[in-house]
Amino acid sequence: MAQVPASSSNTGARQLTLVVLAALLIFAALACGGDEEATTPIATDTPVLTPVPTVPATPSNCPAPPVETAPPVQAKSYEQRPALTIDTSHVFIAHVYTTRGHFIVELLPKIAPEHVNSFVFLARERFFDGTVFHRVVPGFVAQGGDPTGTGTGDAGYTVPLEPSQEPFVRGIIGMARSQDPNSAGSQWFVTLGDAPHLNGEYTVFGKVTQGMEIVDCIGVGDAIISLLIQEL
Repeated sequence: MAQVPASSSNTGARQLTLVVLAALLIFAALACGGDEEATTPIATDTPVLTPVPTVPATPSNCPAPPVETAPPVQAKSYEQRPALTIDTSHVFIAHVYTTRGHFIVELLPKIAPEHVNSFVFLARERFFDGTVFHRVVPGFVAQGGDPTGTGTGDAGYTVPLEPSQEPFVRGIIGMARSQDPNSAGSQWFVTLGDAPHLNGEYTVFGKVTQGMEIVDCIGVGDAIISLLIQEL
């Protein structure tokens, strides 16, 4: 019995179907590869803090920065951290004069003597003068203390972690570090909101007592004119 040959239209339809299926398979393979690449973690040695998921915006009523400019950065480096010489029974107040304004920090030598000692040493060396706030995440932190202004610089030495029960609430001064808990250096930050996920993981060594409205207005590139230590 003679067979009726398949029509040219049916053959074309089958060929079109095969082409579409092949294209779908190729697209699926590329999509899987893209997802794998996108989820690959990025390693870093930069002292970085993980921001909170949701943060408020920077205040809209911030005044324009004063015309006063910061001095050049001295970019000093030291072979080892300074010997512990501060008297922890004394009161240490840091006056931070920035291109945005002046705020005051009470240092906490009783809970973080090594960090306060290092901070006081660097401030008296004029290490922070001229340095900028290189990282600002509204509602989370304003971070500075890097002589290079890139987020990768330090003073040449590290300070071991000094964990405490002091929580990271708004206005706390903490020390930035890399993945190594004992890698803090010269970079420090002010919390712009509560950050409980940092508790016990980063060293608390001070708190803002005056001028938090100035800290709220700090932006990336705002610089420290001078950082003076008052010892009582």
